[in-house]
Amino acid sequence: MATSSKILVSAPWLHENLKRVKVLDCSWHLPFLNRDPKEEFINGHIPGAQFFDIDGIKDETKHDLPHMLPSPQIFGASMDKFGITNDDHVVVYDTAGVGPSCRVFWTFRAMGHKQVSVLNGGMPAWGMHNYRTESDSPSVSPSHPSHQYTAHPIPELVCDYTQLVKNIGLLKSSAGAEGKQIVDARPNDRFTGKAPEFRPGLSSGHMPYALNVPFTDMTTPVDSKHPQVAVLKKPEEIRQIFASAGMEFYRPIITTCGSGITAAVLYVALLHAGIDEHSLALYDGSWAEYALNPHSEISKD
Repeated sequence: MATSSKILVSAPWLHENLKRVKVLDCSWHLPFLNRDPKEEFINGHIPGAQFFDIDGIKDETKHDLPHMLPSPQIFGASMDKFGITNDDHVVVYDTAGVGPSCRVFWTFRAMGHKQVSVLNGGMPAWGMHNYRTESDSPSVSPSHPSHQYTAHPIPELVCDYTQLVKNIGLLKSSAGAEGKQIVDARPNDRFTGKAPEFRPGLSSGHMPYALNVPFTDMTTPVDSKHPQVAVLKKPEEIRQIFASAGMEFYRPIITTCGSGITAAVLYVALLHAGIDEHSLALYDGSWAEYALNPHSEISKD
């Protein structure tokens, strides 16, 4: 198995190493924003990058959920189309800075691919340095049959509904002292139930004993001259934010959010802050799955 790469890379590092890595644009937008990330990619992207469609490379059997983790077979076939092999170092980025690319980072890690990094600051950071961009779709040679991608899933990094409900039972029976900590990345007003969810008919609120750390708390402008370029905060700042929310670092953690996108921002931030990946899991279905189930217990503050 290939060795692990650093979690974050900078725009200057990527510019210098562009020929040595495979680059994926993983931009994604909430449906109500009416933005087409694929069209935006065609209009301008990092040279040599390909577009990873989060809503396309997914579990096709979960029709009521937007972008669940794809099967190893679907993921492997997608990597073959990208010309990505098991030994490639993959760099993922998005137009938000640090956002949907974290979901794809987690997807690679869940498939056993450790050589993956997030471009800190994403496309805005690339543009800040006035680096060249390309338009149109790149020409890519699919992997040769002798180099077909083989996923090696790590189930421990993925939490499903049944596991989550069992864990909530442990938390409830121990007044929060036992079980994995649940950390929700949604904005506080949706977490508390004061504001509605984006998805029609879906209740807001939170899982019993969940903690709230909005994903927006994980980033900061790179400097005063470029407020539009969001990068991850320093490890010690991230640890302080989680500690202030009540998290205990010696206990395992499940991250969750609305549909599994911003939960991955917390996931990457925790890795950046030095948390062992063996202590982390991401609830794939997140609130879209949990609140949709009539048997789920929903708390409101």
